Amino acid sequence: KLAPPPRPLPEAAVPARSSTRLRPGFPRASMLPAGPCLAVMAARYARPVRVLVDMDGVLADFEAGLLRGFQRNFPREPYVPLEERRGFFAREQYRALRPDLADKVASVYEAPGFFLNLEPIPGALEAMREMNDMQDTEVFICTSPLLKYDHCVREKYGWVEKHLGPQFVERIILTRDKTMVLGDLLIDDKDTIQGQEETPSWEHILFTCCHNQHLALPPTRRRLLSWSDNWKEIIDSKREALWRGPPGLGLPHA
Repeated sequence: KLAPPPRPLPEAAVPARSSTRLRPGFPRASMLPAGPCLAVMAARYARPVRVLVDMDGVLADFEAGLLRGFQRNFPREPYVPLEERRGFFAREQYRALRPDLADKVASVYEAPGFFLNLEPIPGALEAMREMNDMQDTEVFICTSPLLKYDHCVREKYGWVEKHLGPQFVERIILTRDKTMVLGDLLIDDKDTIQGQEETPSWEHILFTCCHNQHLALPPTRRRLLSWSDNWKEIIDSKREALWRGPPGLGLPHA
């Protein structure tokens, strides 16, 4: 008498086939179904470009405001002309000029009213509004407050509301570590940005300022000379890269 054939296992009990572990959300091209399903996967990677824009030196003219304030408060002291500025931290360059000048220049940007009264960088406000209206683009203001934040934080919010309106106030990201913020592009005048994340999600676009204009960038890095420069091309190129998806995804080029 023959034994009855074995009953099939429930679907949940069927052992999974061994396969190479893949990062979540990054299937191999050979695993992608053709036709409409591929279009769905393509749409998944055609997400909006998230642009993070620094504030001081990119939107607000920190350097010009600092020099004016220093000359007004300390008219008899030596100063560093804008064309001679080197290094991100003005305080350190003034310290090298004469040690006691470090605290004097810091007293200018730590004073009430300094951040609120900075002039906009030429073309910055128009570029931000236009960027915000671009299709498939998200724009946020990503700025670091001073450690001595008594006036800085409140005045940064006030500056944005004054020049860009309440819509952009809701798009302020205040952080001491920009590497922790998710984005695709970071437009910033600081030449080296470090933090907890060794490989941030964003590409750093160096915005030209008096203190970094002399720096030669490696071929892998990009620079935005001013807001008259072609910032749209940078965003469009990043959008195209997102459309292509990760290497090996097999999506068509835009």
